[in-house]
Amino acid sequence: MSDAPLLKIKAIDAFYGDFQALFGVSLSIEHRQVIAVIGANGAGKSTLLKSIAGLMHPHRGEILFEGKPMAGAPAFDVLRRGIALVPEGRKLFPSLTVEENLLIGGQSDRPGPWTLARVYELFPVLAERRNLPAPALSGGQQQMAAIGRALMANPSLLLCDEISLGLAPIVVRDIYARVPQIVAEGLSLIIVEQDIAQALRASNHVYCLQEGRIALQGSARQLSRESISAAYFGI
Repeated sequence: MSDAPLLKIKAIDAFYGDFQALFGVSLSIEHRQVIAVIGANGAGKSTLLKSIAGLMHPHRGEILFEGKPMAGAPAFDVLRRGIALVPEGRKLFPSLTVEENLLIGGQSDRPGPWTLARVYELFPVLAERRNLPAPALSGGQQQMAAIGRALMANPSLLLCDEISLGLAPIVVRDIYARVPQIVAEGLSLIIVEQDIAQALRASNHVYCLQEGRIALQGSARQLSRESISAAYFGI
């Protein structure tokens, strides 16, 4: 395995029309590492994930994945190269069953450990409800299905946008309890999260975005709550 980071982002800027959402953002993630990206609404967290996933193209800067340039690559190419996104709001296909949604995730034909059987082992409730339409699932079960769909692509890097959004705390804990099993299969994760405490528990390293800029970064075990609060709220 290469000593280079799995993903390295160098000073990217991103825009929505004339509005600049990211200003010189840089970060890196190692193999089998979990990093959390935290920040208030509008801080640029989802824009960062969309830029990595190929849904947006940075105006400036570099994105290197496994040492190779990737900025500007279309989303389907990014997926084939090994980066899968769990989007905010899950975005399952409502006309399809749970199993059909999962099978769509496997269309990239990348080799790896994630199969229907392995996803059902990770989330047994999905096996029980495999033949139900996606809207019949609870919010937490839909989130599990969205994660399972992304895993079916057998990525090296999993991008998770707001896993806990709109879910009860007990459901969030249940989903996050699966993270070590996912990492054990060789994946790295970037988790966008507004729940600071959950982000710290789940990750090795934390980046805090504030108005499109990295306001703070460091080890999840070493950053103080005071420094995180100051960076989060810009005070």
